[in-house]
Amino acid sequence: MKKLAKQVTAVTFAAALLAGGGAQAFANGSATDFKDSYGFSHIERTDMLKLPEQQKSEQFKVPQFDASKIRNIPAAVKYDEFGNKIDLDVWDTWPLQNADGTVANYKGYHIVFGLAGDPKRGSDTFIYLFYKKASDNSIDSWKNAGRVFKDTDKLGPNDTILNNQAEEWSGSATMTKDGEVRLFYTNRHPWDPARGFYGKQTLTTAQINVSQPDLSTLKIDGVEDFKSIYDGGDGSIYQTVDQAFGGGDFRDNHTLRDPHYVEENGRKYLVFEANTGTKTGYQGADSFNNRAYYGGNKAFFESERNWLLQSPSKEYAELANGALGIIELNDDFTFKKEMKPLLASNTVTDEIERANVFELNGKWYLFTSSRGAKMFVEGVDKEDIYMFGYVSDSLAGPYKPLNDTGLVLHQDLNPYDVTWTYAHFAIPQVKGNNVVVTSYMTNRGYFEDRHSTFAPSFLLNIKGSKTSVVKDSLLEQGQITIK
Repeated sequence: MKKLAKQVTAVTFAAALLAGGGAQAFANGSATDFKDSYGFSHIERTDMLKLPEQQKSEQFKVPQFDASKIRNIPAAVKYDEFGNKIDLDVWDTWPLQNADGTVANYKGYHIVFGLAGDPKRGSDTFIYLFYKKASDNSIDSWKNAGRVFKDTDKLGPNDTILNNQAEEWSGSATMTKDGEVRLFYTNRHPWDPARGFYGKQTLTTAQINVSQPDLSTLKIDGVEDFKSIYDGGDGSIYQTVDQAFGGGDFRDNHTLRDPHYVEENGRKYLVFEANTGTKTGYQGADSFNNRAYYGGNKAFFESERNWLLQSPSKEYAELANGALGIIELNDDFTFKKEMKPLLASNTVTDEIERANVFELNGKWYLFTSSRGAKMFVEGVDKEDIYMFGYVSDSLAGPYKPLNDTGLVLHQDLNPYDVTWTYAHFAIPQVKGNNVVVTSYMTNRGYFEDRHSTFAPSFLLNIKGSKTSVVKDSLLEQGQITIK
């Protein structure tokens, strides 16, 4: 499918070059120009070009943190087969949530799932369960119940996708009406092209059995109903890994991960990071001709397209087709149907990560993280870290950018600064317009004694289509609720 799409766009591009004298034909507005939103919202280039100026405002700045007060998570340890203690990196985390996105209270505890691993082993990426008393917010209060899955768990189900899992990547968790813990995460295959493995990502779920053997302890008692949910379908709505890499071209950046569970009117959905498919605005040179990706007037479109065509990043910008996808689930958490993306970022970036959506005061708010290093926008620096946000009257959209452009949070620290943060995640609270923003701090493996850890949380105020970081709102490292 991708090979055919590439051939078609290549022919269109070549024809335009011959007919109109190269890139100038595009700049002058050739017959290949079109405007097609495919029925959903887009991150427009005109908005992204406003970021370098807009992000100077204190309204969007991730608070400054005091490096001397930042601590590794005391409970983030494991022991190898020889009994040696290993202090773990902990990066992307997500709380056990109720169906409305608020933090669930599990027998008096708050639970957080997180990716953790040995700092010296980059492939050691698995999900751990951390927990604490709901009334205690200190970093010392967190305890570690260990890895959620045993190595052999993936071999139990008759599920060939699951059987070949190499790593566990980010997701979400919900407490069901029956009080059970239901985890959604990303099953990642190994990267081994010689064996036909291209790091395939699959949305996956399991019920996590958690018990309380005594008043101060939670324990993982195994998993059940462990199964794959979705891996991209036929590639028409969301790009599959075979479309991305099956032809032997590994320049692409394929994503199908970070499943975020949400309910609307009792119906179950997963919102996730993906890439557009062949019927939803696929990648390729023809992306440069779609005015829906640009915004602004015709003159802006022609000027910006000309910049893209002459950019050193042109070959990657034409592959950029990031999306926040959505599927509906059956009541047993199996796949029900594909839906059109909620948002796409064609020509801007292939990665809009950590899909996060919830309802607040009658509006639906959609958030996503992105890195300047993965964006193809003039003026955006490789050290820029963003959280973008969008608002709608319904879960399915259409979504409009918050703060006029979509900018919600920005940070631009050197990656070797221990207070560098990423994977910002907004958690709605039971009352009020303030949400708690969590993230992780310190790049993994960069320091001998400093590990990736819970960053101090802070508050973000949401009012209609506007947001702002609440001044002097720093919370404890890893705090997920406020009173």
